[in-house]
Amino acid sequence: MPTNMYESPLGSRYASDEMLRLFSADRKFSTWRRLWVALARAEKNLGLDITDAQIREMEEHLEDIDYAEAAKQEKELRHDVMAHVHTFGKVCPQAFPIIHLGATSCYVGDNTDIILMRDGLLIIKDKLLRVIQKLAEFADKYKDLPTLGFTHFQPAQPTTVGKRATLWIYELLLDLDNLEFRLKNLKLLGSKGTTGTQASFMELFDGDHEKVKQLDMLIAKEMGFEGVVPVSGQTYSRKVDDGVMSVLSGIAQSASKFATDMRLLSHLKECEEPFEGKQIGSSAMPYKRNPMRCERICALARFVIADAANTAMTAASQWFERTLDDSANKRLSIPEAFLAVDAILNIYLNVASGIRVYPKVIDRHLREELPFMATENIMMKAVKRGGNRQQMHEAIRVHSVAAGQTVKEKGLPNDLVQRIAGDPLFGLTEEEINDLLDPALYIGRAPEQVTEFLNNEVYPRLSGYDFSASPDAQLKV
Repeated sequence: MPTNMYESPLGSRYASDEMLRLFSADRKFSTWRRLWVALARAEKNLGLDITDAQIREMEEHLEDIDYAEAAKQEKELRHDVMAHVHTFGKVCPQAFPIIHLGATSCYVGDNTDIILMRDGLLIIKDKLLRVIQKLAEFADKYKDLPTLGFTHFQPAQPTTVGKRATLWIYELLLDLDNLEFRLKNLKLLGSKGTTGTQASFMELFDGDHEKVKQLDMLIAKEMGFEGVVPVSGQTYSRKVDDGVMSVLSGIAQSASKFATDMRLLSHLKECEEPFEGKQIGSSAMPYKRNPMRCERICALARFVIADAANTAMTAASQWFERTLDDSANKRLSIPEAFLAVDAILNIYLNVASGIRVYPKVIDRHLREELPFMATENIMMKAVKRGGNRQQMHEAIRVHSVAAGQTVKEKGLPNDLVQRIAGDPLFGLTEEEINDLLDPALYIGRAPEQVTEFLNNEVYPRLSGYDFSASPDAQLKV
């Protein structure tokens, strides 16, 4: 493409070649031609005067699309579908009279959109499963490593690094459920005619209802679908697009949450995304290790989440059996959402395959806060030795406030243990208190939860998939 012309960054920087090919002009218009072949074959099988030679001629020209001729035809006819009918007809002179017989534009346009969305969801599903598999490996590896938990990004009860990863995985499983539901329920428009009544096909088949119904099913079977929508206007309901977009938006939301957590952990120096040997974090500050991959996930996710409003508004604004205010919007909103989510999952897989964990930093942060979290256990141990629970509760409150001021106002280490050990009310030595500061005492069932979650929820969903042949995602930039 000329460098003095705009090019979408989704194509040049982010999306995979596989997804770009799916939404290419070649795939779109060759699918139109396959649909015309499927229509002609079904009509022939149901008794219309269409020959094998006409069908063979069409099949021989599925891929050799003359885009210059199509552009010339569209400029003259001002109709993209008829432009391609005439372009196809030029290389299929025998078949030209029966191409698009009985159909309206949405026969090729809408059915192709459904086919491309189905194939796009299958690509997304494969990448989603690969991300889940990498995160499952990570969760299992670090299921026992205690780390400081956060609520409101304030220190909270400890969890483990692996348990935190299960939260990321669970959201992706919810996305996988949604994706599989949409795939299972995705149906072709079929051959419904100008207002969805199939009147043109009733005319072709002399009022034979059964043949008209069979026509739908023959086309669906040839294009790899079990069925067609039960009713429609000229188009399939645009709520189908919105349902598919909800899958893409959901994945974007989950990925953005993961990437945001990673960006915060990077600031804490507890975990980092992969950072290559010659990678530059900042043009001005050579020491920087900016989490640029996770920031890119968040940026692209924001685009997809905002894009979801397009399909919702389009579904809401359709008039009766058909309006055309959906067309220009769909050409942008659907393909670009698929390209963006494809890019998001490529980056997500790249990051999940190489998360760097720094246990010593994690342990230091945890131990700085652990004395506060151990106060209940300290109090219970002192009560067992005959102490007064209410008196010690108040004493711990006073000591905790003082220790907090020491940390925040003076910048000194947490001295809560020393304060309690020096208070005769508790009757505990510093060594006895330190025995209560083992992080493993405060992580509850986190390791067991990880194991149970992986065994019961994750591994069954991954079974049957061969990940050995799936390379880690390679990023363009």
